[in-house]
Amino acid sequence: MQYEGQICRGPMERGSFMLPAAVGCRYNACTFCMLFKHLKYRELPLEQVEAEILRVKNMGGAPETIFLGDGNAFSLPFESLEKILEMIKLHLPSCKSVNMDATVTDISEKSDGQLKALCELGARHLYLGIESGLDDVLAFTNKDHTLAQAYEQIERLQRAGLIFDAHMMTGIAGKGRGIENAEATASFFNKTQPSRIINFSLFVHRRSPLYKSVENGTFSPASERENLQEAKRLIELLELKSAVFDGFHDMVTFRVRGELPQKKEKMISLIEKKISETPEDIYCIVK
Repeated sequence: MQYEGQICRGPMERGSFMLPAAVGCRYNACTFCMLFKHLKYRELPLEQVEAEILRVKNMGGAPETIFLGDGNAFSLPFESLEKILEMIKLHLPSCKSVNMDATVTDISEKSDGQLKALCELGARHLYLGIESGLDDVLAFTNKDHTLAQAYEQIERLQRAGLIFDAHMMTGIAGKGRGIENAEATASFFNKTQPSRIINFSLFVHRRSPLYKSVENGTFSPASERENLQEAKRLIELLELKSAVFDGFHDMVTFRVRGELPQKKEKMISLIEKKISETPEDIYCIVK
């Protein structure tokens, strides 16, 4: 596979065939993200995408799940996505699900008919970087949506038959606001019912725009202990019919994963134990 940049996909996609369809992230303006800042976004030629599909086919590959890269592949024009899904259907008929990252804006740019057509061609899980349930936090971190816009577009994608999965970040609201953010984000998820929630606890890289906010005093990072407390409160409040939660706290090397609602109490217990073991002075800053 020819791949430019840093491979980035959720843990649920670790067994998927990753098919590059673009380089970088078309939006690439979130203040906390450094994954794609060094790349200039561009769509890959459809001929290159098909060549990669044929390479896998000719090697005897028969993936059941394909993840389209890169940062938000759903930003590709409808016609390009349609063609890629048709090529997958033709050459890799074993594939049952084509998943990809998306932004709220990406969804808004597709009509209801286009969303339904993509679903009928095999598109399934869309991972949206929701990050927070607080509008002021979304604005401060320069996300591409408000909560009202997220509600509207998630309803549209679900109505078309697509599946909503969520990325979020404990710590994104800053010091002293973890519980507030947990309660707002849980309320959002309870209304939108994602099938998967992936939490990457915030860390602030020194080259990120968010780090400049730390330096000038407009953002105070939460400690990892507070981030764990936020995750605990979030899980306590989640009322999901059926979902998988997968949470990472890399600064304290801790991961909690389980099905909801079945594993809720077990996950809460594991987080409580980690909170008791975590000092107050571990912060999520990478210098």
